[in-house]
Amino acid sequence: GSLPKWVVNKSSQFLAPKAMKKMYKACLKYPEWKLKHDPHFKPWLFPEQSRLPALPLSELSVQHADSLENIDESSLAETKDDRGEASDEDSV
Repeated sequence: GSLPKWVVNKSSQFLAPKAMKKMYKACLKYPEWKLKHDPHFKPWLFPEQSRLPALPLSELSVQHADSLENIDESSLAETKDDRGEASDEDSV
C-alpha cells in the first residue's frame, strides 16, 4: 500500500528532524565510545578483521525487483528484532 500524503508530510516535518538530531548526538559520542570498545577493530577499513565467513561468488545471483514481490514468508517466525522491541544497546 501507499501512505497518505499527510502522513508523509507530518513525518518529514517532525519525525525526520527528530531522528536526525538523535543521530547527530550519537555521532558526537561515537569517538569516546569507540575508544572503550575495541578501538582497533574496524572491519569496514580492514576487511581482514572481519569475523564473518567468506561467501563464494558462485553462490550469489542477481535478483530483479519484480521477482521479490512473490516471496512467501508465511512459514517464517517473527523474532524480537523484527518487532522492533530491541533497544539500541542490545545491538551494541
